[in-house]
Amino acid sequence: MSYPHQPNPTIVPAADFNPRADAEALRKAMKGFGTDEKAIIHVLAKKSNLQRQEIANHFKTLYGKDLIKDLKGELSGRFEDLVLACVTPLPQFYAKELHDAMSGVGTDEACLVEILATSSNHYIQVIRSTYRAMFMKDLENDLAGETSGHFRRLLVSLCQGRRDENPVVNPAVCAEDAQALLKAGALKLGTDESTFNAILATRSFPHLHQLMVDYARIAGHSLDKAIKSEFSGDIEEGLLAIVKSAANRPAFFAERLHKAMAGFGTKDRTLIRIIVTRSEVDLADIKTEFHRSYGKSLEEFIAGDTSGDYKKMLLAMVQ
Repeated sequence: MSYPHQPNPTIVPAADFNPRADAEALRKAMKGFGTDEKAIIHVLAKKSNLQRQEIANHFKTLYGKDLIKDLKGELSGRFEDLVLACVTPLPQFYAKELHDAMSGVGTDEACLVEILATSSNHYIQVIRSTYRAMFMKDLENDLAGETSGHFRRLLVSLCQGRRDENPVVNPAVCAEDAQALLKAGALKLGTDESTFNAILATRSFPHLHQLMVDYARIAGHSLDKAIKSEFSGDIEEGLLAIVKSAANRPAFFAERLHKAMAGFGTKDRTLIRIIVTRSEVDLADIKTEFHRSYGKSLEEFIAGDTSGDYKKMLLAMVQ
């Protein structure tokens, strides 16, 4: 894949948008006995997140009621989770996902990496301030408290939101970094983890894309393979996520979606998060990579793995 790549979403702002009419339609769908789930899907599935916020504002102005609270009272199960994710402002949604990934028994390390390794510097700063406003806690402190070792250092580095975002790649620096990673790993007894952290957490994604080409040429094997042989556990998964998203971000998310649906049980939280957050970014590209990698369309997987109104709304969002 050429870099940079112009991403293709499945959801763009609706052209014939009438937030007042949509707010009225949602009120009608929830008023009286029973709920018209089909109408809710029709109103919300193909709107942008900002348009959904406008609908919520009109809903409150017209009826003096909070749309999210009304939807919570009317819906249930995975369909409720999906609809609420759709109507929540994205910074708040990401902040809650990070918070919930660290709450309760065990930590969802893959969720932490997925969000922090693929967000822009600006968005990481927005998420950090939103996290503090919502939970009265510091995101960096929570990450440090829930993780340990080299994985903790990687997350703290990513949480700074200081990755180079210059789209211009310096070939000489790429070559130097490739050599440094080779010396820190394959050519060294033991591994110099800090070199991997410093390069993979701070270099631009176009730089990392070129670095991987250089590394494979001088090492005779891929950077992915080097990371797998030098690291294990959470830090291995964290570094691989950065490398994979730099090499081909849609393929990275396609793999995450496949893992969420393959085998026994469905990781619905991962499925909802990726469909909701990538639908306005590059979900059409993710669909292409999914079909290429797994021989079946994303729609086929979703149809076979979900049911009811939850399935209908997911399919509406990915098509």
